[in-house]
Amino acid sequence: MGKVLDGARLWSTETVMFHTAIAETAGLSATESKTADYLDRLGPLTPKELAKHSGLAPASVTALIDRMERKGVVRRRPHPGDRRKVLVEIDSDGLRADVHLWDFLISSVVKACASYSEAELDTIVRFIGEATEITHEATARLPGHTKEIT
Repeated sequence: MGKVLDGARLWSTETVMFHTAIAETAGLSATESKTADYLDRLGPLTPKELAKHSGLAPASVTALIDRMERKGVVRRRPHPGDRRKVLVEIDSDGLRADVHLWDFLISSVVKACASYSEAELDTIVRFIGEATEITHEATARLPGHTKEIT
């Protein structure tokens, strides 16, 4: 068990450092970069939905969106179903396409996956999913965070 926890801690640290470096390369903070990731994966979201996913306070999300909009990474547009709301979406014209920065990481992970059986990969996927849910819940339990426990 200790080896798993030590390995997960090391992986987490290296992941945070990699994502921070990627964000800095794009002229973003780590929070701005991960917010862009939410929008890229989930599509346009309301500020309230961004607060729910990120665990940030609504006022922090408003300031975050303002910064990202000034940097040309996101844009606000009217919500088609409720004119009192706005949606925040990726501004693909403003977002720098530094996809090549991920090439080494992705190709290396694909290569590493090739050495595992389908059953082993299924176990890894299950573990990553469970660890993600645990991390989400741990964030929600921190004082002052607003993530909903799902």
